[in-house]
Amino acid sequence: MPAEAAAIEERVAALPWPDLQATLHAQGFAQSPTVLLPEECGAIAELYETGRFRSTINMARHRFGAGEYRYFDHPLPDSVQRLRAAFYPPLAQVANEWAELLTEGARYPDELDRFLEQCHEAGQTRPTPLIFRYGPGDWNALHRDLYGDIAFPFQIVTVLNRPDDDFEGGEVVLVEQRPRAQSRAHVQQLRQGAFLIFTTRHRPARGTRGFYRAPMRHGVSTLTAGTRTTLGIIFHDAR
Repeated sequence: MPAEAAAIEERVAALPWPDLQATLHAQGFAQSPTVLLPEECGAIAELYETGRFRSTINMARHRFGAGEYRYFDHPLPDSVQRLRAAFYPPLAQVANEWAELLTEGARYPDELDRFLEQCHEAGQTRPTPLIFRYGPGDWNALHRDLYGDIAFPFQIVTVLNRPDDDFEGGEVVLVEQRPRAQSRAHVQQLRQGAFLIFTTRHRPARGTRGFYRAPMRHGVSTLTAGTRTTLGIIFHDAR
């Protein structure tokens, strides 16, 4: 790793947050510039075999799709914890703006630790950051990651391999339900070390009578070749 590489926190803070936040308001998702170096991506990908996990999920067994994912256990790997803590504050700002637009009573603290205290007081104590491993033919059904009464409105994901070089297919699919209309799909090709930020449940959409909740779900299209390993960071903990 280059000696001059900035700390993860500095790289996240240097992202074009006004543009990212505006895009989140407009469509419910946004992809950041590259945050993680290839060496860092490789080190996190290796955790799939060497990390400490609380649960491993066979997706086909549960009819979630095909492939496998693992939830990290406490203590989280240092890089995962630092990413989770660094991304939270600028996203909490948007989360509070969304709550105001939707006249929700929720108020999200400025720091991750304070938000996690709320989760733990509600009985949500199990960590939710996770790592996925897909092979040819694997996919992920449309879903939302909700694990209790408390849910942060955003989550983030990055691919740890090189698209087109290490794998083909496996695009992220986001589907927005629209009132009295067909659903709208968005397809995002992840970039190694860049983070796709997207809504966990819904986004505020402007209607004729003000803002309403537009539900959104996400999934992964079928991998056609190679191996795809991704890191997903959910900010609320689980029951």
